[in-house]
Amino acid sequence: MHAFIQAVILGVLTGGVYALMASGQTLIFGIMKVINLGQAAFVVLAAYLTFSLFTLTGMDPFVSILITTPILFVIGAAIQWALLRPLRPGDATELSLLVTFAVALGLEGLLAITYNTTFRSIQPGYENFSWTILGYQVNMVRLFAFLLSIAMLGLLYLLLKHTKFGRAIRATVQNPMSAQLLGVNSKMVAAFGFGLGAATAAAAGAVFGLVSPFNPGSHYDLISRLLTIVVLGGLGSIGGSIVAALVMGVGSAVIAALVSPIWSDFSFFVMLLVVLLFRPRGLFGARVRGAL
Repeated sequence: MHAFIQAVILGVLTGGVYALMASGQTLIFGIMKVINLGQAAFVVLAAYLTFSLFTLTGMDPFVSILITTPILFVIGAAIQWALLRPLRPGDATELSLLVTFAVALGLEGLLAITYNTTFRSIQPGYENFSWTILGYQVNMVRLFAFLLSIAMLGLLYLLLKHTKFGRAIRATVQNPMSAQLLGVNSKMVAAFGFGLGAATAAAAGAVFGLVSPFNPGSHYDLISRLLTIVVLGGLGSIGGSIVAALVMGVGSAVIAALVSPIWSDFSFFVMLLVVLLFRPRGLFGARVRGAL
């Protein structure tokens, strides 16, 4: 029982970080109906930017988010405006997969040239510090990463629900034609929405670099996990992706602790298959699709 509860604690903390990563993916799909295969590459890029700031200036990884977030936002908005906006509406869904995958490969190549393919990690002085609470270990970095994810997701919720820009995003998601008739600039919303999705990768990347070694090719494994979470939660549902991330995080940690770490990664796809057999649209797809 002790091992099970310890695994659940680790799974919840990890799931919160996955939720932050997947929220950007879900937001982009909700606005543009684009499955962004470059989202994981944005996370890895943010991890390298955080690594550089830490090694060159000694800046704390959590503080560096204040710098990397606007950088990723600008990169994301520029990519949407330059590469995705010109696609013809009839072909946009299919071609966007190729374009975003090309972006991921391009970022991977640039990072490999700049940093080479050696695995890196961000190791502040408190990296291995943990608390013992009621006999269970709680790693400081993972706890702070979880709290950061909750804060970022909370800010994203407030942005979407209580700002003019958020209302424009939700209107575009629910009915693009009506939104345009009401004066919403759908092209600008798409660019800013894509940038916002990329910006969530800034915080996620800092955390990813703290809890896991990474190299330019790390995005391959990561994108498979993010797509699994997004599909499981229901395409277009941020709430669904959060629940799915927690389910996946806990399930993977429990299997690693009680069965074998070898089966941990495979459990993502087993859980996805089981859920989709009974709910083809994901956990929340039928009820909240398009509502964010």
